[in-house]
Amino acid sequence: MQTADPARANGSGGNARGDSEALDREALLAALNELLEAERAGARLSLNTVTDAGDKRLKELIATIHLDEVKWCGVLIAAIRALSATPSSRTGAFYEKAMAIPDLRDRMAFLNRGQAWVVRRLQSLLPRIHHPDIEAGLTEMLVAHEANIGRVDALLRAGR
Repeated sequence: MQTADPARANGSGGNARGDSEALDREALLAALNELLEAERAGARLSLNTVTDAGDKRLKELIATIHLDEVKWCGVLIAAIRALSATPSSRTGAFYEKAMAIPDLRDRMAFLNRGQAWVVRRLQSLLPRIHHPDIEAGLTEMLVAHEANIGRVDALLRAGR
């Protein structure tokens, strides 16, 4: 059911990014579940990759990324539940694709491409999310993903 003013239907009259047309509830839930599945894949990937890292700095970075991915899973689950819905229990296909990459540096570069996909997805969604609590959590998630991309890039460059 959609009202004449979708921004009012999901709890706000607009957001800090402008007056973009808000996502309806179903589109927002689909996007949140898509992100959750991707974050779950990232959490599993980082958990299973940290044991492959011999370098202490790389191991610490992967462990930090793992904690972030778990945190964002929690944020996304809370957002979905705030919309009175049930979170997806699936893990994104990214996990299997990444684990099939035997070289750790190549796998980390692939992880960064996945992180960049999340950044692009969040950048496209945020102007259309007019629910303040969800917007705040996803904005924090965006900033963290951008920071992690920079950290992985720096470590990969240093190792060449």
